This record gives sequence, C-alpha cells and structure tokens, in this order.
Amino acid sequence: MLRPASNSSVRDTSGHRRPHHLVAAGLAAVLGLAGSAAALAGDFPSARLVAQATGTPTERPITIRGTIAGLEGATLRVTTVSGMETVTLDAPLMVTGATRATLVDIGPGTFLGTAARIQPDGTFRALEVHIFDESMRGTGEGHRPMDAPGTTMTNAAVDAVVQQTDGPLLTLKHKDGVTRVLVPSDTPIVRFGPGDPHLLVPGASVAVFRALHAADGTLHASRLTVGVNGTRLPM
Repeated sequence: MLRPASNSSVRDTSGHRRPHHLVAAGLAAVLGLAGSAAALAGDFPSARLVAQATGTPTERPITIRGTIAGLEGATLRVTTVSGMETVTLDAPLMVTGATRATLVDIGPGTFLGTAARIQPDGTFRALEVHIFDESMRGTGEGHRPMDAPGTTMTNAAVDAVVQQTDGPLLTLKHKDGVTRVLVPSDTPIVRFGPGDPHLLVPGASVAVFRALHAADGTLHASRLTVGVNGTRLPM
C-alpha cells in the first residue's frame, strides 16, 4: 500500500491559462494509446479489474483534472474546480509523468503531440505541446479533430523547424499527411515519460482519463498523467 507524504500543499488548477475543454478529449485519446507507460498491477492488489467498471453502453468515459488531495491504497482523491472526486485505480495501472520543457527541446526528429487551433491561412496555432519520451515514439500518431470547433490534436515527428517572429513553425509528418503548426513563445510545453504510482503525491497536478462508473456507482480508471516535481499539466 502506498502512503504519500501528507505535508505537501494542495493547490487548485483554476489558474491555468488554457481552457480545459480544448484539450481534454484529444489528450485522453493520445494517452489511451500509450502502451509503453508503466503497467503496475502489483501495486494495487485490492483493485478490481477495469472490465468490472465498464459502465452502461450509453455512458461516456470522463476525464478528471485537478490536484491530488490524497491516495489511500487504490483510492485516489482529486480536488477539481467543481469539488472533490474519488477514483478507484484499477490494475494494470498506467502512469505517465509530465515534466517541464521549452522550445529549445524541440527540433527535427522530435516526436510530439500538440493541441492547436486552425488559422485562416490553413496552418495551426498551438495551444499546448507534449514532447514524448523516445520509448513512447509513435503514440497516437495522426491528425484528428477535437470537440471544440476548429481545434485539432496532432501527434507526429517534427520534419522541419522554421523560425518566425512570433515563434517556430513546425512541419509535422504523420501517417495522415503533413500538418504545419506555429508554436508561440508562451505555449505551455511538457515532456511525457513512463511514470509510477510513487508520483501520486498530494499537491501534484493530475489528469485521470477514461474514468467510468461501476455498478455500485464508484468511479474507476486505470490511466492517468501526473506532474512531476511541481509541474502543472497544461490542460
């Protein structure tokens, strides 16, 4: 049983600059395919299998975003902008860690994901960028629309970088073709890599993906991303 330290502060996530609804669906799809993240069933011996929490056929999985309030056994408590949520973490658990990154970390060959908004000239303007660890190369590759009109998620390798006055223009090559994305200097950027349950400490920024209600009404999930060493998730 994991017992995170109780002396970390709990912070709300309402101060993020980017609206939550612009990126949640795309990022959930991306990380839902991250098979290289750590699968750690042994850390949750009392957790029920995720198949037992599939919900009704009409229920849509939800994403829970906020700050970790505590972890007791396999029960995770998350402080969100609308209140406290409690989620049972099912085995095998897949944890992705997010650390801070900058524009200098992006160059030809970098495999990344970016939520972006289409511009009048047909290019895209990044809302946020996620750089993938090399072990996660190929995760969710492609270009797809998101829920918010005019927004997309692109996971691809950088083919070229052209410096412009308002930020670098990235040419991204993927299985669906080529997408060009401008990344302004103030764009939130993080690096994704395999993580483990020891990152689930009070005060950490977290996003829990594809949470579903079990027959008894409890929420269950097995995939989540957590900020490492105080990194706030840009979503």
